[in-house]
Amino acid sequence: MLYFPDTGAVRAVEASHNQPVVAGTDYIAPGDQHLTIRNISGKYRCWFERKPKVNRHRPSVDVLFDSVVDNVNHTKAIGVILTGMGTDGAAGLKRIRDAGIFTIAQDEASSVVWAMPGAAVKLGGACQVMSLINIAPLLLKLPKIPKKECAL
Repeated sequence: MLYFPDTGAVRAVEASHNQPVVAGTDYIAPGDQHLTIRNISGKYRCWFERKPKVNRHRPSVDVLFDSVVDNVNHTKAIGVILTGMGTDGAAGLKRIRDAGIFTIAQDEASSVVWAMPGAAVKLGGACQVMSLINIAPLLLKLPKIPKKECAL
């Protein structure tokens, strides 16, 4: 769960199937189901899929990130990968960046385990690498950051 108490920028909730996506909310996938984002009649919704494991995981970050690339207006998305074991999410973050969406990876110094963000950085998936404490303030001002700051 991710929460930034000093900014009030993000509210974390466990996602429910067909739940509307609301700005400023961090959706946590329930166990044993992939969380994806769907565009249904112009509205974004959380959607669960019980497909095979990806990268030995269900839920898988790569499945979520791929759904963002496929279903979300790229001017309305930001990809962020935080501390975690393994490489799940690294390839997905790279696909997000390749689609022209701004991406962030947590830095090694502030990560408990830098495997997931580290793998994303090594693949070239991060526009910016930064400390956890600096991510929320950046997210708050990102609509004002031009795409050129993430040039490949």
